[in-house]
Formats: sequence, C-alpha cells, structure tokens
Amino acid sequence: MSLGIRKVAVLALVAGVFLLANLWFVVNWLQDQGVVDVAQHVRAEYLTGTAITILIALLILLVRPGREQTWFRRCSVCDHVLVSRGRYCSDCGSKVG
Repeated sequence: MSLGIRKVAVLALVAGVFLLANLWFVVNWLQDQGVVDVAQHVRAEYLTGTAITILIALLILLVRPGREQTWFRRCSVCDHVLVSRGRYCSDCGSKVG
C-alpha cells in the first residue's frame, strides 16, 4: 500500500470519526434543510412494494450482453454480412471479434 493511499485512508477514518461524533448535529442540520421530509415523501410516494418488486425483477433480468450465436454476423466497420467464421472481414479487411 502506497503512502498516498495510507494518507487518504487516515483522513477518511478521521472524517468518519468526526462525523459520528457529531451525528446528532448532522441529523438536526439535515432536518432543518428539509432533506428528511423529502426522503420520507419519496419513500412513501415512489418506493411502494410493487415498485421495489419491479426494480428487483429488472435487476435480476439484467444480464451482461454476450456475443450472439447466430450463423450470420456483420462487420462492425463496413456492415458487410460475414458468413464464415474468419477473423477478418472479406470486404474491408478489418479484424472481427
């Protein structure tokens, strides 16, 4: 671990301890600024059980895009249809995949 990372870690730890020591002050300041009321309104209005269920389902269904396993591919440079599984486009010569 480098010296710069250690310095950042120590500063973050000191800031965290300072914030925890003044937690009551920070909470009261957030309440005065109206952040707590806005958060309660957003939770009550938009984070219903149905919305949370839909978000979880979408996150589960969201998968990393993979390569298509089709017989025909297209060149990303010239959009030429590639029938063979070669590494280079026969039309423009660019490398494919």
